[in-house]
Amino acid sequence: MTQLAGIFGYPLSHSLSPAFQQAAFNHYGLDVRYIAWETPPEGLAEEVAKLRSGDFIGANVTIPHKESVIALLDEVDPLAQSIGAVNTIVKNAGRLVGHNTDAHGFMRELKEDGGFEPNGKRVLLLGAGGAARAAAFALSREGVASITIANRNVSRAEALAAALHNDAVSVFAAVLDDTTLETVALESDLIVNCTSVGMRHGDNEAQTPLSGGIIPHEAVVMDMVYNPQNTPFLSGARSAGATALGGLPMLIYQGAAAFEMWTGQTAPLEAMFAAGNVALLKMD
Repeated sequence: MTQLAGIFGYPLSHSLSPAFQQAAFNHYGLDVRYIAWETPPEGLAEEVAKLRSGDFIGANVTIPHKESVIALLDEVDPLAQSIGAVNTIVKNAGRLVGHNTDAHGFMRELKEDGGFEPNGKRVLLLGAGGAARAAAFALSREGVASITIANRNVSRAEALAAALHNDAVSVFAAVLDDTTLETVALESDLIVNCTSVGMRHGDNEAQTPLSGGIIPHEAVVMDMVYNPQNTPFLSGARSAGATALGGLPMLIYQGAAAFEMWTGQTAPLEAMFAAGNVALLKMD
């Protein structure tokens, strides 16, 4: 019997998950079909309930459902509970258990692809949404010295700063376009764009959340935007001499962690990256 997995989101036309997750199942010859369930908010409860049938092994969850899905689950693991967002559902003995693999994917890319060790480092996060929350909690657990959260709506940045409540880490909130952000940026070891600025076909496609002129050359810079792979923000970082990391590896790594939870198999990263890159090219 064919089993089912998939992704809940709205809209989903941009999602690469169906391509690389199906490639992972195919790699092992698993009889699993991965589906894109484009689900508006008012239909989420009904769709999640369907996971309880025998054919489903779990699901991924993306915008705008990562927070609202929590109330529909039987259990949420401690990290996802702290972050306040679930992006992976695993069906375990009929129970739906929520996890957050964004934090894992983020940290894996930083360490393995960027050679960045967070302990004792100064971090600037641009944005205060779900992606920023995952990054902030992951970095806090790794013992960074400080995190500055810059957002256009400073109250959201302040709320995330308050939620971290880690006495060992200094956390600050700032306005994204504040002129004082220049000093923070120039003193940062890691700068991460957690906004959609620079995303292809977005409202701010040709823009960058931070000028390359205030990116230190010794910093590691990550852009969670994966389409295009070379965003204006990353171009500025490279021009400054910084280490630049795109968003695709984080996306694949978080998906790989979900795949391993569902199947117990080691994720076939080479096949997943190949399928993800092909799908990304088709979006151009």
